[in-house]
Amino acid sequence: MIARIGLWTAFATAHVWAITLGWLWPNQPMGDTYLVYEPWATSALTGGDVMGVDASWVYPPLALAPMIAAKTFVWFSSYSLAWAVLVAACDAVAFAFLLGRGTSRSRRIAAGYWIAFVALLGPIAIFRIDAISVPIALVGLLLAARHPVVAGALVGAATWIKVWPAALVATLVIASRRRWRVVWGGAIVSLAIAAVVVAAGGSENLFSFIAEQDGRGLQIEAVAATPFLFGVGGAVVEYSYEILTFQVAGAGTDAVSAALTPLMAVVVLLVCALGSWRLRGGSPVRLVLPPLAVALVAALIVTNKVGSPQFQSWLVVPILLWIVWDRRRAAGPAALVLVIALLTHGVYPILYQRVLETQTPALIVLAARNLAVVALLAWAVVALWSARVQARSSTLVG
Repeated sequence: MIARIGLWTAFATAHVWAITLGWLWPNQPMGDTYLVYEPWATSALTGGDVMGVDASWVYPPLALAPMIAAKTFVWFSSYSLAWAVLVAACDAVAFAFLLGRGTSRSRRIAAGYWIAFVALLGPIAIFRIDAISVPIALVGLLLAARHPVVAGALVGAATWIKVWPAALVATLVIASRRRWRVVWGGAIVSLAIAAVVVAAGGSENLFSFIAEQDGRGLQIEAVAATPFLFGVGGAVVEYSYEILTFQVAGAGTDAVSAALTPLMAVVVLLVCALGSWRLRGGSPVRLVLPPLAVALVAALIVTNKVGSPQFQSWLVVPILLWIVWDRRRAAGPAALVLVIALLTHGVYPILYQRVLETQTPALIVLAARNLAVVALLAWAVVALWSARVQARSSTLVG
């Protein structure tokens, strides 16, 4: 009981810390909430364009729901504070699922790990739409063993907020013997969301978030952008007013940007094939599913032409599952993800202006973070490759 109270106290402290830093750090770590989310929510509530329905949008249509929800918290004078409370509430629900009754040592360790991750990642763990998808996807994974339909619905819903949980959907479909229940749960949610958008007259914009990616260049924090930031191809940092982000422009940047999407598809397919091969060869789910999920999520980051700092928040979901299932094998990757969180916090918001000015010390921190994500992908792939054939456990997903 004392340990449980201590974990909840630490959870609250970490969130207050991360939220407070949003007001203290430079470079507008809360900028997306009041500059982007709030106007979108206001427009939807006052008869203006509903993003993803009346206009094309960079996010899947369900992403608008939490933005509107935060706007309805009228007792908060600040939209950013209302958003922070909404995220903290969602995290608290997921934290309760993760901790359970508090009798499992692995779950207590995982709960403590999530607290450390939030504290190290800082305000970027709170003030982005990804912060809503993380707890929903986590609960989905935790329920996958006993409630695959619910798991599919939750992870599917998270995917309609931000696309990255599709990697978790693929993981469950590959690793679960009740995969069709997972698919069924996801299909129900997807059809319901699509029906609402189409009924509202947004059929043309239902999948606009996919088309919107075509116009993106190579964002400065993307892994593939690292050499260009150090001067390769005479590249310079430019601001795109069309998609409101900083990108690199120079000899070779367009070619690299164009190559990354097909490269992502190839890497994801290879990782899926490796996971499927291991499972068909008799490797137990507990040795395959967690590193498969980590590898797929890391692959989405490493091969992405976009490199937003909040992408690193995705990593905590499969890492937490890995700790719950097999904390000894998860120790190394989990430690590396904490390093990634700390370096990301350093890059944004602390050193971000210096990154934009291509100052070498700041670029070294960014390069170290990107190298760490590549190392995590490699580590997860090696863990998949080396998964031993053992008797399957009926207590795990299947």
